[in-house]
Amino acid sequence: MAQQGRAALTRRRLIQSAAQSFDTHGFRDAGLAEISGAAGVSNGALHFHFDTKEALAAAVEDEAMQALARLWEPVGGDLPALPSLQQLIDSTHALAALLREDVVVRAAFRMRYEGTSGIGRADPRAAWEAFVAARLDGAAAERTLAEGVPPKDAAQTITATTAGFEILGRTDPIWLSEDALLAFWRLLLPRLAAPEALARYPFDPAGSARK
Repeated sequence: MAQQGRAALTRRRLIQSAAQSFDTHGFRDAGLAEISGAAGVSNGALHFHFDTKEALAAAVEDEAMQALARLWEPVGGDLPALPSLQQLIDSTHALAALLREDVVVRAAFRMRYEGTSGIGRADPRAAWEAFVAARLDGAAAERTLAEGVPPKDAAQTITATTAGFEILGRTDPIWLSEDALLAFWRLLLPRLAAPEALARYPFDPAGSARK
């Protein structure tokens, strides 16, 4: 393997190991020696790639942001025909799957919950909040929101609920299950969407990707 390829692999292993440690112990209690040991590299190799633990955290956050960007890429590209509310439903299911399966994303969200971060460039929570708000603004423009439902209030409710699922899911995986999201949307959708929109669109609370 070329030197550049080995360096990229080492960096990737360190990010994964750091994410695992941040997710398990939190940023403050994670140790660089443990991170380098779990990655199978020396402390010197770790410091070659990352000067500080904060730099490692920043790399974890940056990689999490890339994963989130891939999550909502189809919303603006491959699935333009879906109404904004269905895009939002689908994306909450996709985010829950990421939080179940991707330790880098979980670690980045945990660091923000703890009030810690790398160097403050990437904020997955803020990015998610902005995404939810944009989808609800889109729904308002499409006239699919129920009368008297302000997009801002709906965005705050959904953002807070998904944040709660994330936090509760750390100790009980059922909160990040497909069934939990399905129950949430079955409860909320009839109150969020206008009756004529519910009649016009076959909104799927389980997520259109499951069809």
